[in-house]
Amino acid sequence: MAPARVRRTAAFLTALFVVAATVAGAAWTATPARAQDNSPANRLFVQAMQLVRQADNTYDTAEESRLLKEADRLLNEIVAKYPDSALAVQLVTNQFVGDFDFYEFRGRIKALVCNEPLASLCFLHRVGEMLPPVETPIITARWDWLSLAVAYHHLGDPGRAKEIVAPFVSAVRRGKATDNSGQDLFVARALALMGQIPLALDITRQISDCATRIYNLGDIGKAAAWRGDAALAVALAEEAKQYIASHGCSWELGLVVQALLRAGKEAEARTLFLNTVETQFSKFRESREVKGDCCPPELAVAAADLGDPNLALGMLRNVQDENPWTIPAVLGRLARRGAASVAIAYAEQVQDIDVRGEAFAELIDASVKRNERATAEDLMRRLARLVEESTGKRPGLLAQRAKAERSLYGEERWRISFQQAINAAERASNFVRRDIGAPLLSALVRIETGLPMLD
Repeated sequence: MAPARVRRTAAFLTALFVVAATVAGAAWTATPARAQDNSPANRLFVQAMQLVRQADNTYDTAEESRLLKEADRLLNEIVAKYPDSALAVQLVTNQFVGDFDFYEFRGRIKALVCNEPLASLCFLHRVGEMLPPVETPIITARWDWLSLAVAYHHLGDPGRAKEIVAPFVSAVRRGKATDNSGQDLFVARALALMGQIPLALDITRQISDCATRIYNLGDIGKAAAWRGDAALAVALAEEAKQYIASHGCSWELGLVVQALLRAGKEAEARTLFLNTVETQFSKFRESREVKGDCCPPELAVAAADLGDPNLALGMLRNVQDENPWTIPAVLGRLARRGAASVAIAYAEQVQDIDVRGEAFAELIDASVKRNERATAEDLMRRLARLVEESTGKRPGLLAQRAKAERSLYGEERWRISFQQAINAAERASNFVRRDIGAPLLSALVRIETGLPMLD
């Protein structure tokens, strides 16, 4: 018998002994009414332990799942129907009952999603297991855990999503999950992506930090546009523009340009962009200031959105070292606007393998959308070579291959690549595991929804 099974069997027998002792003690020391009150909870607990034992002794995963879920139902019934019982208190507070570890049992219930190892909910469970735990009390709203909540919301488990995000929302309301500038650090944006736009706006409008407020308004506007609320997208773009004008925070103008473009106000966006370039990038080129200080990275993205390859790539060269995320963002946009050849040539020169792989994935998606199949297939071959050369040790690169496979083939083969990405992450160093959760979640949500929600 396997050690884990021996332990669970021992836990079962010990738990039965404890329950029996509790019942016997009650008969000697408690009033008859008190003994009668405890007996239904004890009976349900014994039934649940019997089901757990049966689950431990079956090789049929479907039967194991059925038995464990029924045991979980009985344990929840103890808490709901008999909250005054000692058992209910122990279960609610995750205490041991004998050797029965309710916390470990709940983890086992959550892991049942991996009876289908290629299902997206299994992927989410495994990524969640890799994330560094949330420190309590919460003082920082963690990007990785909030991304996990967004992923659960969109991939089929909104209850789990609420369970994750609620403590962060509570911390923001108490003024705890902020930095010294009053930033909410992704809480409002996560809420918007989960459909809670009024609450997201309420949090955002209490933020004075210009960058966070404009980022939030832009992302809430994106969420509104994705939900088909064009009027709100326009209103939020205008609100962002007015806030910048009244508070003098010109560094975020690239975000406003993007927001106006998404809202369908291209002429207004182009005018604002040209004026911004005149005051930021042009002066930088004339004075030859230190590389990297020319302009905000979002302005390079806006240039690509407007379809100006020369200006976009000129800005990109100056901001990419400090902001490598701009490389796939700019190149993908340029390719979607018809400048694929220069974007591909630029991608080939990128030194960072993971960033080059993400750029290839974005270029593949752009080529598919433009019905340029031959180009997409050539790029897929280049991406496949990167994966082969990395010998399967780069989880981020494997996730990008999965994303590209979904774009190019439109079927389920991407799941194998994504499973390989998670396998690679689980085998990686603690340093890699600490940082890989958010990129994996971003790729998975993009694959499943078709929207770059967590980029």
